[in-house]
Amino acid sequence: MTFHPGPVLQRSSALTQFFLAPNPGPMSLDGTNSYLLRAPGQSAVVVVDPGPDDEPHLQALAGAGVVELVLVTHRHADHTAGSARLHGLTGAPVRAMDANHCHGGGEPLASGEVIRAAGLEILVAATPGHTSDSACFHLPADGQHGSVLTGDTILGRGTTVLDYPDGTLGDYLASLELLESLGPATVLPAHGPVLASLESAARGYRAHREERLAQIRAVLDRLGRDASIGEVADAVYADVGPSVRRAAELSVAAQLSYLRGGGSEGQPALRGR
Repeated sequence: MTFHPGPVLQRSSALTQFFLAPNPGPMSLDGTNSYLLRAPGQSAVVVVDPGPDDEPHLQALAGAGVVELVLVTHRHADHTAGSARLHGLTGAPVRAMDANHCHGGGEPLASGEVIRAAGLEILVAATPGHTSDSACFHLPADGQHGSVLTGDTILGRGTTVLDYPDGTLGDYLASLELLESLGPATVLPAHGPVLASLESAARGYRAHREERLAQIRAVLDRLGRDASIGEVADAVYADVGPSVRRAAELSVAAQLSYLRGGGSEGQPALRGR
């Protein structure tokens, strides 16, 4: 997959294409991948993650086919800010896990729901962790192993932030386990390039989180169990720049909450090494 600036329609899998939104940044990487889903021969399309409220970008999405439905993976503005305008341009309902981000009569999504639109079956999976309302969309007919639109739960490059306290590490690890169980499906992330295997990506993300937890345990052994978020971030994320410092502190907060959870909600109590 080659990235191009501006509203250039690019192929991402057998059943999907995308426009790269013009919102690059430290958290959005190259920008938001706004996907178009449709079966061969269909004029109708489903848009996933309209992205920012950028008129040329939204006009390109609206003009790529008869927009039947708009889906969003989670509440962050780089995914949802253009939703209301895209509904206005197309009349298509907008659906999300959070009712606050539904428009035009679109109902909140339900985990396990099967959506039939644009000649496709789209399976909805709740995958909280990055945010509490994060969802992924599984296209089982997209190629040999299917594909999954992962939003920010799994990125095409790097790792994602846990937007604590809305997003929690316990939820995130459970979501990664769910995604890993879907096997070697193609990963269609909201930021960054397509990945070949969801199973491999989810396993790598889980290993990364376990490594970070081990680092934080070691820091707490050295600084004391009551070390602050800032102190832990200084030690574990010493190499991050100021543009992503807040994201690092959010992830540290999520990991400290997980370790200090006392075993509640499947979280381990903080113990000595």
